[in-house]
Amino acid sequence: MQGDSVAVGGGPAAEAKFAAAHKALLNTPGVQFDFAATPDQTPPDWLEPLIQFIAAIAPVLQVLFWGGLAVGALLIIYFVVREIAPESWFRGKKTVVPITDWRPDAGRAQALLEDADRLAADGRFDEAIHILLFRSIDDLVTRRPGVVQPALTSRDIATLKVLPEDARAAFARLAQAVERTFFGGRPADADAFSVARADYQAFAFAEGWR
Repeated sequence: MQGDSVAVGGGPAAEAKFAAAHKALLNTPGVQFDFAATPDQTPPDWLEPLIQFIAAIAPVLQVLFWGGLAVGALLIIYFVVREIAPESWFRGKKTVVPITDWRPDAGRAQALLEDADRLAADGRFDEAIHILLFRSIDDLVTRRPGVVQPALTSRDIATLKVLPEDARAAFARLAQAVERTFFGGRPADADAFSVARADYQAFAFAEGWR
């Protein structure tokens, strides 16, 4: 072979030169000729049960993975549809309970009259008239919040068609009596209170409430 012929042809001088070069290469820093043996890849004993457990539940994990993807996809579809679909699709149906009789409660009305009478007995006729009107409004707001809004004035309430005609007229007179004491500068007397009391009775106990 050619390599053998070169080595033989070079003689002892060539061999010595080759040996010196080889020695110099071995002494070159950073050049590694001895490599450590590959470490044992066998897992430690404590890891074996964990590996076996993971292998046992692998089918379950796979089902959970695909199930999670499916749920995520459904949620994305839901939110997309919610953005583009009519709001009525997602609005729950409300059960409306009709109120067939929303006249003022007779017991509350009688108690209110007694409170007003006590104020009138002390000569506080303005307050007695005011309490008749204001508690009437509170009672209407409580019993029909969808019809009688808190922001409505007494004049507004007196025009509501849902009130019986007689009750509406009596309420309007009661509201006017309060306006006279508030804005007209005319303090109420016993006669004014008696008229207002009768108007409240006509309002609270009128026929035609529904």
